Amino acid sequence: MILDSFPNNEGPISALGFDYGTQRIGVAFGQSLTGTAQRVCVLKARDGIPDWAQIEALIEEWRPSLFVVGIPYNLDGSESALMVRAIKFANRLNGRFHKPSYGMDERLSSVEAAEQVLEENRGAKKRVAIDDIAAQIILENWFSELAASKKT
Repeated sequence: MILDSFPNNEGPISALGFDYGTQRIGVAFGQSLTGTAQRVCVLKARDGIPDWAQIEALIEEWRPSLFVVGIPYNLDGSESALMVRAIKFANRLNGRFHKPSYGMDERLSSVEAAEQVLEENRGAKKRVAIDDIAAQIILENWFSELAASKKT
């Protein structure tokens, strides 16, 4: 089940973050101690269905305590067509791997990722997958909100 609150434990949290898409799923790993994340990879998906063995291998390698999945709202805050599928993906992560899944509003994360790629490539127009960068941004935003929630 996808959770919309934050975990209430006080220890450090490690997480795999996902930028869900029907053709590609970006993955990042991060931890709450520094609130940072790093790009891991971009997985191919067939009509939104990943190779679950690849995800299992990532979980074994990175050993996250939880998952954060970007929830694609429309810019006006309404539900998008992809939102239901992203929530289903988050729920499947939870069901298959028995770790909590949290949703994070991902509005503008892809725009921010595209801007970052342009800046890194000095404006070159080569085609670069930005899904892992978007996952990194989603996860870092979640860690930022987690830290803010602990201060209140």
